[in-house]
Parts: sequence; structure tokens; C-alpha cells
Amino acid sequence: MKLFRTLPTSRLLLLLGSLVAALVAGVAIAVAASGGGPVPQPKALPDAIHDALTAPAPQGITADISFTNDLLPTSALTGQAGSPLLSGATGRLWTTNDGRGRLELQSNAGDVQVVWNGDRLTVYDATSNTVYRATLPKTATGGAHQPPSVSKIADVLAKLGAHWAIGAATPTDVGGQPAYDVRVSPEDPGGLLGSVELAWDALRGVPLRVAIYAKGTAKPVLELTATNVSYGAVPGSDVDVSPPAGAKVVDIPTGAGAGGAPAQPVTGLAAVQAALPFTLVAPDTLGGLQRTSVRLVGHGDSQGALIVYGDGLGAIAVLERAAPVGGSDPFAALPAVSIAGATGHELATPLGTVVEWQRNGVATALAGSVAPATAEADAASLR
Repeated sequence: MKLFRTLPTSRLLLLLGSLVAALVAGVAIAVAASGGGPVPQPKALPDAIHDALTAPAPQGITADISFTNDLLPTSALTGQAGSPLLSGATGRLWTTNDGRGRLELQSNAGDVQVVWNGDRLTVYDATSNTVYRATLPKTATGGAHQPPSVSKIADVLAKLGAHWAIGAATPTDVGGQPAYDVRVSPEDPGGLLGSVELAWDALRGVPLRVAIYAKGTAKPVLELTATNVSYGAVPGSDVDVSPPAGAKVVDIPTGAGAGGAPAQPVTGLAAVQAALPFTLVAPDTLGGLQRTSVRLVGHGDSQGALIVYGDGLGAIAVLERAAPVGGSDPFAALPAVSIAGATGHELATPLGTVVEWQRNGVATALAGSVAPATAEADAASLR
């Protein structure tokens, strides 16, 4: 947690964008708009999902990439408009069937290279000549994985249908490949998420398209698109790439891979308050939402309280910790807002808002999938 207190805003946003892009690239590839290719036979969604889960995995995937990011406002990109992960870019993707991969994105300001394997995620930002490294969680091993049956998939979809509107598996072609496309939209009236679209290869089960839409928008705010997709063995030299030897290295603490049993979490308002040297501001309700959880987070001098109000997409999260002494404020370059007389900073996106301010030696950040006016009003009530 200490790292995020000292990173300048541009680097913090770049790092967050890098992690998002790496996760998206690791599980899905979006391909060019459909047109002219073969279309699979219509199938019920449970059958289409089952066939995708049981299809033989390709030895590897190679594709040209175009990444669209309309999530961050122009004000958040000051001085970083050319960064590939903040304003969009083109590049190249390589993945193997043993969990390794590499994503390269290029822009006029410099390149970003994301490399991952079963143990580590590495992000190299050529603009700052900095390497960000994080240890990935260990995955369970042993025993063959058995895909769920069609009936089990249907049961899961039925349960999800209580909270999400799930479209049909629409036969289409994606980048010349026969594919199925499905759109999922939240039934929960809270939050700014409009829908998520996913398309996958009908023959190989490989996810082919991911797009995230905000409410009321026809264009996705995040989308990963690939052309010239090919399946086949990928040489190890294409995915096992190291950053320059002279680059600055920043290790991101994740807690993954640590030995011993995990510590018992500290939860509940009284227990968390007893562990902190400052007085928490945690009313029973916030913006009409009931307080649902209080949890101790971080370690050492970066310990704080994560307080959640409400449930689902409309929930509001509040992080309180002792205001850092010295170092740069990662929110300082963002637009200033007044929070009940205190000067705060705000990051507003189509999918949600983050507001940060300091008062009486306590730094508070409020985040939710809400409009800026709602976030500011909720923040002002925390006194």
C-alpha cells in the first residue's frame, strides 16, 4: 500500500491501466468486427458454453492488437496522453497454452510491454524506463478438471438471471472466425455499468471479444480488438522476454505466494477501530445505504479501514488511513473539488467516481459506480 502513496498520478494511472490490460489480455482477445466469414449453427446458450469449455485448447495464439480506452477523462491524462494504456494503442499479442503470454502496445510517447506466466506479472513502461512486478496467486493443481454439464451450466445461468439480464448466444463471425456473441446487463438499478459483451470462437472455445459499456452509451468505454488472429505453437522466445537491465524496478506487494497460513482478518467496527491510531468516521448509513462491512486493510504504517455501504453495483466503498507524512499525493494532479470545506481531488469516469481528501490527519478515499455529484455529496457527509 505504501507504493500507491508515493507514485505520482500519471504513474499510478499507468500502473492500474497496465494491470487491467494484462488481465484482459490473459483471458480474452477481442477481434475485428464481423463480416463475411462463416457463421455457426444456432445453439442454446448453455450448449454453446459447454462446447466452448470442452473444446481442445489451441497450442498458442498470435494476433495484432488495437486497444481502446475511453474510460479516463482528458484531465486525468495530463502529460500522459501518449501512454498506450491510458489513451489507446496498437500492438501485438502472443499467448501459449501453458499460461504464458506477452502483450506489446505502442504509441508516439513510448511502448508498454506486459509479460505474464504462472508466477509473475511484469509491466515495462518505456516512457519512464520502469518495470512493475507482481507475484500472481498460486492456482490449485492436481486432478483433471471436469467441465460442468449442460444442465449445471443452465442452473448457474438461471441463478445469475436473478441479478443479470443474459442475452442469447448469437451466431456471428468475428474476424472471419465462426463465433457466438452474448451481452450481459445488470438488473441492479445501482451503478453506472451498462453491459458487458463477450464473443468466443465456436470451434475452439477461445474468448474472442470483450467490451465494457457504460449506461446510456452505444460505444464501449473499454475494448480490446485483434486482427490477423492465428492459432498454433508459439515459440518460447516470443513470450519469455525480459525488460532492459537498466530499468528501475518497482515491486507491487500482493501477498500472493507468501508462506504460512493467512492471517485472520480483522472485521467489525469495534475491532478495526481498536487496531487504528485515529478515529474512524463510519456512520450507520451513507447516502441512504446501510453500512454492510468494516475491514482492516494494509500493514504497518499504511493500515487503514475499508468500509462498505450497500451491496452490488450501487455499493460505496470508503478507505480511511492516517494521512501520509511527506511524499507526493497520487491524486494531486486530478481536478480539485471542495469536500465540506476541505480540498479534495476527483477522478470521474463513465463507470464510476473516486474522491480523495484529507482532514484532521486522516486521508479518506470514497469510490463507487456513481456520478460525481453523488460521490461528492456522500463524501461531504463524512465529517
